[in-house]
Amino acid sequence: METAGYTEEQELIITDRYNDLIAACQKNVKSEDEWELIRKAFFLAKEAHKGVLRRSGEPYILHPIAVAKIVVEEIGLGAKSVAAALLHDVVEDTAYTVEEIEAIFGEKIAYMVDGLTKMAGVVNTDTSKQAAYFRKVLLTLSDDVRVILIKIADRLHNMRTMGSMPRNKQIKISSETLYLFAPLAYRLGLYSIKTELENLSLKYRYPEQYNEIAQKLNETEAARTAFIDRFIAPIRKQLTDSGIDFTISGRVKSIFSIWSKMQRKNIPFEDVYDLFAIRIVFKPTELIPEKSQCWHIYSLITDIFPPKPDRIRDWVNFPKANGYEALHVTVMGPDGIWAEVQIRSDRMDEIAERGFAAHWKYKQDHSSDDEFDNWLREVRNALQGPTDDAIEFLDNVRLTLYTSEIVVFTPKGEPRKMPQGATVLDFAYNIHTNVGNKAIGAKVNHKIESIYQTLKNGDQVEIITSNNAKPSLEWLDHVTTAKAKQSITTFLKRSRENNVEHGMELFERKMSEFGITPRARVFRKILPAYECRNKDEFYSKLGSGIINLDDVGEILRQNSMSKVLKFWDIQLTKPFKTTNVDAMVVGGGEADANAPKFIIADDCNPIPGDEIVGYRNPEANSIIVHKAGCEGITRLAAQHGENIVTNIKWSSYKAESYLAELEVRGIDRIGILVDLSQVITVELGINIRNLSIQSHDGIFEGKISVYVTDTASLNALLDSVGHIKGIEKVNRTL
Repeated sequence: METAGYTEEQELIITDRYNDLIAACQKNVKSEDEWELIRKAFFLAKEAHKGVLRRSGEPYILHPIAVAKIVVEEIGLGAKSVAAALLHDVVEDTAYTVEEIEAIFGEKIAYMVDGLTKMAGVVNTDTSKQAAYFRKVLLTLSDDVRVILIKIADRLHNMRTMGSMPRNKQIKISSETLYLFAPLAYRLGLYSIKTELENLSLKYRYPEQYNEIAQKLNETEAARTAFIDRFIAPIRKQLTDSGIDFTISGRVKSIFSIWSKMQRKNIPFEDVYDLFAIRIVFKPTELIPEKSQCWHIYSLITDIFPPKPDRIRDWVNFPKANGYEALHVTVMGPDGIWAEVQIRSDRMDEIAERGFAAHWKYKQDHSSDDEFDNWLREVRNALQGPTDDAIEFLDNVRLTLYTSEIVVFTPKGEPRKMPQGATVLDFAYNIHTNVGNKAIGAKVNHKIESIYQTLKNGDQVEIITSNNAKPSLEWLDHVTTAKAKQSITTFLKRSRENNVEHGMELFERKMSEFGITPRARVFRKILPAYECRNKDEFYSKLGSGIINLDDVGEILRQNSMSKVLKFWDIQLTKPFKTTNVDAMVVGGGEADANAPKFIIADDCNPIPGDEIVGYRNPEANSIIVHKAGCEGITRLAAQHGENIVTNIKWSSYKAESYLAELEVRGIDRIGILVDLSQVITVELGINIRNLSIQSHDGIFEGKISVYVTDTASLNALLDSVGHIKGIEKVNRTL
């Protein structure tokens, strides 16, 4: 939508927003040359975007102004970044070229604008182009991190103003944000922005769940505030009496964090007890090191409230890879409630809130490496490896973004930061690629362990190598770091080319015995049966002897779509365009032979009654049905948003049985097993496939596999089991 220019009302709004930006710049912009740069960028952007409106009806220029304000106010960047933010859409959306921007504003700003222009298609194209674009993003990040910071600001403003977008766009953009931009913001230390991106993603993906948690937080606010006040009072007195200059506050956990915990542990809101954290920010004295003052405050707090020994997080001596420094301790507060206390200096607090920009400001010696430099080195290494598979590339990059960390020591005592869940093999590759390729085991705390052993915080590790060792495909299932995955993949790809050729010969020879020509329909049966994602993987496994063709005849006779829904009907609630059919209903009547088949996703196994989302696979003419909110559908929505189908629902279901898994925990007593069997099989008429119980120290834990028809029968089961005497916890795991 365009107009001849700006109306008088629009001019007033633009001027008002620009003045807000100038006010925000007062702290970071000092010289007249810098002010002139910002003014020049604003007037050029205003002229370039003249007449263009956003979907909300506002003048488009308000968007770059808002991005520039986030850049200076919430991220803490300077004049050049503000100018680049104002100009970030000019080259992409108007007739201006990068060369013209360089002639007016200089090489550095032109470089940033060019980088932002190249990033415009990062997550708005197919995956092959997506990987190429993202490679450019990371190369840009390696040279000038400000480009990424501006892009994050751009995404944040788009998320804040997404209310006018159509539903399918909201799902796609919020999935992209959760998949890529929130982890990137976290990795750059922008914790507040990361939290807001996550909350907004949840708000647009699952508005009902978001609003329900927000409402419950409001309802419990008064009781929570009263508890925080009682908790803080003795701490405030103790620190004041000790002459410490500080501020103390209580902060509620983010809605996304609460929702994630509810999903992860399968618990209701009422069972999430750690809803808030107490934060202490102190002004350090010059005579005592900040670290010592953190531990001094810790000792004062634990004089009042007893600490939980396994919940001390020392990010003072070992900062997070994103620069975060603080001392966290969980203590037993009033009424027997655990509460987390975060202790930071004002310098640490600024780094926590502003991330990389503040970290760089406080960095004393620019010539020495820090954690951020180390991460950039990881990114560069990832770019050097083979990345033909776009999804593999993006997943490897994400591994470097969003992980909890542990500290592991070499035999000589050198600390190495590793992600939570890292194995001995990850550590070997962290030392050197050649060490990883030849690893056969390790001494962990002087005890011999497998290369697959998961490491714990504080472990000391010595890698044992052999010249006869070499990476295998199985290794990929036992590493978590991008470097390890990349190194193993590189090694395997070097040897895979011969395997692929050999596998192709074996397969064609076998097919000739059946008189079959290998075609797409053949591979649609073969690949799932051998758990291969594509033909190359199948040929490689076949050529290397990992799989054989002994049972291929039986596979070809069977229907490979064994996961196609047989018992439940799913229908499209609105017309959905495919190549062959506009709208369809599966089951209950004559199905169109050309209609896509519905397939249950292996990773989340939705059952009738679960909220579902579909992923359309055009090549197989199928729609894979996922639980709404599962990790798999989030990734697919981020990478293939155009293939996400939201207008599906369970139409009717007449399943006699569907496998679900439960876990139970409680106080052990005589007869508990009998009571469980009685309730499940006799009272509810549900068939048990497997029931296993383990008891130790008066506590039992068990897993139960049952056949249910839908979520209603499953919820009835959970409710009934939960009321059995002694049962403390029961929840669905699958």
